[in-house]
Amino acid sequence: MLKRYTFWLWAAVGFQLLTAVFHSISLFVRPEPQNETERQLMLLMTTYKLDAGGGFQPSFSNLFTALSSCFTFVCLLGGLINAYLLRKKADAALLKGITRINVLVFGSIFVVMVVFTFLPPIIMTGLILASLIVTFLLMPSDKKDLTTE
Repeated sequence: MLKRYTFWLWAAVGFQLLTAVFHSISLFVRPEPQNETERQLMLLMTTYKLDAGGGFQPSFSNLFTALSSCFTFVCLLGGLINAYLLRKKADAALLKGITRINVLVFGSIFVVMVVFTFLPPIIMTGLILASLIVTFLLMPSDKKDLTTE
């Protein structure tokens, strides 16, 4: 079972969807400030508005929410596409190409997470990336092997 690439791609789907769910919860839960400095920071994040031109004046909190929700949507999109292709029993050549794209995208996301975030998103994105890399490495490499899988 651990030597079949479909197992690892299903694992990636699970991690992608789990990450989307966990991360979406953070969009609805407001952190409570623990001290005066955090209270001031939260106040500025929600009330100070940037002049972004074109009549847009988002707060830093608005920008943070928009960017944060994009991570949730990328994980959801990746998980749903991979699950759909697996359920439709797409041929291995197509899956290999999609997996290559997933490795590129989630590899880039992982680097950004390592540099700019904290442990939970780093771990979750790392699990997604690791399972996608194992999937890719276990997939047959030549065209003849891809069509018979």
